[in-house]
Amino acid sequence: ADLNLVTEENPRATEDTEMNPETNQVTEQIIGAAIEVHRELGPGLLESAYQRALAHELRLRGLAFEEQTPCSVRYKDLLIEDAYRLDFLVKELVVVELKTVDSLLDVHDAQVLTYLKFTGCHVGLLLNFRSTVLTRGLRRLAL
Repeated sequence: ADLNLVTEENPRATEDTEMNPETNQVTEQIIGAAIEVHRELGPGLLESAYQRALAHELRLRGLAFEEQTPCSVRYKDLLIEDAYRLDFLVKELVVVELKTVDSLLDVHDAQVLTYLKFTGCHVGLLLNFRSTVLTRGLRRLAL
């Protein structure tokens, strides 16, 4: 699969995501909700606090989502149940992974891209709530 990271440094989305206005609209709504949470709470809390607040904000905005969704991985003839948990799966279109780290690393991007591969979703958001300004700790990744 051809992986295309879409970040502030590389804002070009894949043709697939550019052509899907629903996915783009959902990502915009999620980002708006995350900015609102960050604006109200600021940096410095545990990831679990941001997760609960973001879930509440998504509900307030009427976005359908699953939280802490267990996902399985198949390796050859082996099914590895609960191999990972998605922080959020929004409208069965967008994977959202939350972090509270000093800075986002390549391994965080790889984590979201792996989630995209195994869920069949094309777009993921990586949100670092430890950033002083959330948009600096935001990455939009596409598979």
